[in-house]
Amino acid sequence: MTQLSQTPPVTRTKQSARRSYTLVVGCVLSGLIALLALVSVLWLPYAADDTSGGRLTGPGAGHLLGTDKLGRDLFTQLMTGSRIAFEAGLGSVLIAVAVGVSLGILAAFAQGWLDDTLSAFLDILIAFPTLLLAMLIVAARSATLGSAVLAIGLAQSAVVARLVRVLVKRVLAQDYITAARTSGTSWPRIVAGHVLPNIWPTLVVNLALQFGLAVLAEAGLSYLGLGAPPPNASWGRMLQEAQATFTTAPAGALAPGILLVLLVVGVNLIADGLRDTLDPATRRRRT
Repeated sequence: MTQLSQTPPVTRTKQSARRSYTLVVGCVLSGLIALLALVSVLWLPYAADDTSGGRLTGPGAGHLLGTDKLGRDLFTQLMTGSRIAFEAGLGSVLIAVAVGVSLGILAAFAQGWLDDTLSAFLDILIAFPTLLLAMLIVAARSATLGSAVLAIGLAQSAVVARLVRVLVKRVLAQDYITAARTSGTSWPRIVAGHVLPNIWPTLVVNLALQFGLAVLAEAGLSYLGLGAPPPNASWGRMLQEAQATFTTAPAGALAPGILLVLLVVGVNLIADGLRDTLDPATRRRRT
């Protein structure tokens, strides 16, 4: 008797449609804010330090969302904040990839005491608070966006390195790696031809999640004054400056908060959709 599939075709179609819907919604949410960030590079309604709008004016023709307590246009600040959010997210992820992938591959190939030492070093970095690391870097340099990105990227590199170490060790245990070594293939060619192609789907999903965490971390650091200095309008700084006038001018706090939530939700939806699309193990479990 032929064994029928446990999951009907209609159910698999619905699951595939849900995964596609998740990815599309995430791309739309993130793409709209990315478009806002791109436009801010080329054009802004007002200069970042323009205070001619009057204090706490309401939304109108001249100021789409009104002004803050210093008379600066809120929509201009939101556009600038979106650019800073993407700079922080992308910059942190690039640092995490450069440091984390290198350390992870090195730890995967290490043996004995070196493997134990690298593993302990990664655990210490993961346990080290990002805020404290940012304070140390700011003390050595200054409170800038670059310092915040460096601190976040270094903190995230430990997470990436530990993930890469586990993934690489899993790949190195496969029979085709043994066959490649037996045929005389060098380790660099094995890494480039076998290891990286097999770990990148899971790694890409993790990096998408790290992007969202980096955006949140930058907003938190800016809220505490450890991010981009004025007149750069980070969303975190906007939230800090607007908390005193929330009852009289709530747009100053609601607008950056909503955009921050939408961007992080969008990136997490993209990560969820990519996991279902790129990870073969996940696809097999769900089908």
